[in-house]
Amino acid sequence: MNAIAELAGHPDRSLLIVEDDKPFLERLSRAMETRGFAVTSCDSVADGLSQIAKAAPAFAVVDLRLGDGNGIDLVSALKRKRPEARAIILTGYGNIATAVTAVKLGAVDYLSKPADADDVVSALLALGNQKSEPPSNPMSADRVRWEHIQRIYEMCNRNVSETARRLNMHRRTLQRILAKRAPR
Repeated sequence: MNAIAELAGHPDRSLLIVEDDKPFLERLSRAMETRGFAVTSCDSVADGLSQIAKAAPAFAVVDLRLGDGNGIDLVSALKRKRPEARAIILTGYGNIATAVTAVKLGAVDYLSKPADADDVVSALLALGNQKSEPPSNPMSADRVRWEHIQRIYEMCNRNVSETARRLNMHRRTLQRILAKRAPR
């Protein structure tokens, strides 16, 4: 069944996306609109909280780590305002503790970035406690490692020495990794 047909059973198609990576936010917003959602997008916890206060959406996709706080705060605020809302957490920094916390506070799923729009829709529309299907072509361990290194590199404003220090690796090793193409 396609996403639009699944969404037909939901009269309220409002979706809040809170993500601080602007290109990813724009791509995901467009993809979700084409799948039938009425999307509102924000790039900070403060904007997300004000949007929830104005009109709590039926669905939410929230980044875990945002520039001004933690996305889990948005999930708990949404659940207080609209208990039946379905929210998922997206993150590039997944670990068991934050996944458990997110689910306890009301998130229906926890996906690692970069998530495909179809995976996001499946997680949002999964019935009851049913989990979405695992991806048919998950990223390899090498790709996950490469994505993590790239994220830290960008967070350090493309400073190789600072990135190497934070990743606890030699600067030359990092330079060799950065010079290569992304693994599949």
